[in-house]
Order: sequence, then C-alpha cells, then structure tokens
Amino acid sequence: MQIRDALPADFPRILALNEESVQFLSPLSPKRLELLHDEAAYHRVMEIDGSVVAFLLALPQGCTYDSPNYHWFASHFDSFIYVDRIVVAVAHQARGVGRNLYEDLFSFAKQGNITLVACEFDVDPPNETSRRFHRRFGFTEAGTQRVGLSGKRVSLQTLPIRSASST
Repeated sequence: MQIRDALPADFPRILALNEESVQFLSPLSPKRLELLHDEAAYHRVMEIDGSVVAFLLALPQGCTYDSPNYHWFASHFDSFIYVDRIVVAVAHQARGVGRNLYEDLFSFAKQGNITLVACEFDVDPPNETSRRFHRRFGFTEAGTQRVGLSGKRVSLQTLPIRSASST
C-alpha cells in the first residue's frame, strides 16, 4: 500500500470510485473534481499493486467551496480541515485502507497546526458503515442539517486533532 498525492492522471479512477459509492456522496463531474483538487489542502490516493483503490479529499478553512456542509462548519469554527469525501473501492473496504488515509490526514493536520478535522455522514437515510468508521476515531456530532433536493439529513462531525487515534 502506498499513499501519495493525487495527480490529474488519477482523475478518471477517482471519478469511477466516486460513482461506485455515489449513493453516499454528491456526484462528481470532471470539472468539479478539478475545482476541488485546486482548492484542496489534502488530496491523496491509496495505491495497491499500482492501482488507485481509494482517495481522500479535504479542504482548508477559508476556501470558496459551495457545499452547505462546508459552510456550516465555516460558520461554527474558526479553524478546521474539512473532509469532503473519502472513498474506498468496495473490493478493498474493511481492510484498513480508509484508516490509513485518515491517519495520514491526521499527520498532515498536525504538521500544519490544524487542530480540528470536520466531516459529515448521512443519518437519514443512514450510512452505518461511515458512522461506525468515524466513531472508532472518536468523532462526535457537532450538529445536523438537511441538505440537497432529497432533504437527506447529515450528522456534522468533528474531531480535535490532538485526540485523533484509531482503536
């Protein structure tokens, strides 16, 4: 397993991974991915045997991202890094890939003196896999909101970086 910065050459695979799990994410077009990549503080992929099997894209506080979830965190916290999406290929889930990407993000945040990691996951309809995954790291709910045309409800989660650890 190798974690490395995402490159434009990875975008087709990133888009395919996003589409594989789109029911838990927002859709991602090539243009939207380019914009997010350019704004990202952290955009890395996990390779196994030369193939990209996962990615994590996180945005810094203070960027121009138009996500209502990002804006919720921006209105409630002065400093954070926002995990817009973490996606692991279905065939590689429950093998530590997501954990390794989050641990790499936590190291990145510590090096940059970022003290809070923010993210969200669906609670209506529920995404139990994501809930359990984030609970293992110690994320806690800072709020909820309804978003999108479907009105899905998300749990807005935070983790002070000094306590970031997996169990």
